[in-house]
Amino acid sequence: MRWGAANTIVTRNDPAAFSMLPGFFDVVVVDAPCSGSGLFRREPVAVKEWTPANVQVCCERQQKIVRNIWPALKEGGILIYSTCSYSKEEDEDILDWMMNNFSAENIPLKVPGSADIIETASNKSGALGYRFFPDKILGEGFFLSCFKKINADHHQTNKKIKKPEITGSKNQAILQSWINEKNLTFCPFFDKITAIPNHLLNDFSILSGVLNIRYAGILMGEMIREKLIPHHSLALSTFVSQSINRLNLEREKAIIYLQRKELKTETNAKGWQLAAYNDHPIGWVNVLPNRINNYYPKEMKILKEIE
Repeated sequence: MRWGAANTIVTRNDPAAFSMLPGFFDVVVVDAPCSGSGLFRREPVAVKEWTPANVQVCCERQQKIVRNIWPALKEGGILIYSTCSYSKEEDEDILDWMMNNFSAENIPLKVPGSADIIETASNKSGALGYRFFPDKILGEGFFLSCFKKINADHHQTNKKIKKPEITGSKNQAILQSWINEKNLTFCPFFDKITAIPNHLLNDFSILSGVLNIRYAGILMGEMIREKLIPHHSLALSTFVSQSINRLNLEREKAIIYLQRKELKTETNAKGWQLAAYNDHPIGWVNVLPNRINNYYPKEMKILKEIE
C-alpha cells in the first residue's frame, strides 16, 4: 500500500472467508499464529507467557486456519506453512495432521550446503520440515514446510463476476494525466479512487464479492471539484507521470520533509509537486504563493531528531 504497488490487493478477514474462494490461489502462505517460543531470545516476555496449554490452543488454531484456507488453493497449488515455535505440536504434528486430512504431497526443499538449517521429519508420515535455530542462523527461531495440492476436493471458482464500478468519463482524463500507464481502470474505492491493472480486474471483482478489501491497486487519491488530491501511494508508484513537477531536496531538507515539519525552499513552480531525494520521489507537497504544504503521511513521519 505505502509503496504504490499496482498488483496488490490487501484484505482483512477471518481465514474462514477464504473457503468461499475454491481453487482461486496458486500459492498460499500460512504464517500461523503460535506460542512464540522461537522468539525467546529476542523477547523475554515471550518466555513468561509460554505455557503447555497455550501450545495446545495454538495447535488447534493452526489446524482451523489451514482447514479454512485449503479449499482456496487450486489443484497443483503450493501451500507454505510456517511458525516461530519450537513445539513439535505446532510443527511436525501439524504436518502429520495435514497429510492425514488433505490430498497433499509434502515437497522437500533444497537447503544450501552453507546454510545451517536443520531438516526434520514428522513421526507418522515422514513429512519434511525445516528448523531455523537462532544459534545457527542470523535470525530468530523459525519452522517451515511446503506442500502441493494433488487432488482438488472442490470445483474451481466459477461464480458470476460482478463488474466493478468505474469512475465517470469526466474524471478519466484528469486521472490519466497523473500516470504514465494506459492499461489501468479507475474505480471508486471508499471515498477515493484506485487504479486497478486491467489484467487484475476479474480478480478484484471476485475478491470484492467475498472479502473485506482494505487496499487495492494504486490509490490515486480523492477527487474534489474535478481536481485530484493525490494519495501518498501514487507518489511512490512507478507509474506516476514523469511530467509532474519535482521538488528535489538535499538530505537536510528531505529529513525535514519526512519529519513532516514546515518546509522552506525555493521553487518557481506552483501546485502539486513530487518531493524527491536523489531523484527518488518520497511524497507530495502543494506549493502555494506564500508557503509549501507538507503532505507526508502523519502516521509515517520520523519522530526522532536526526543530525
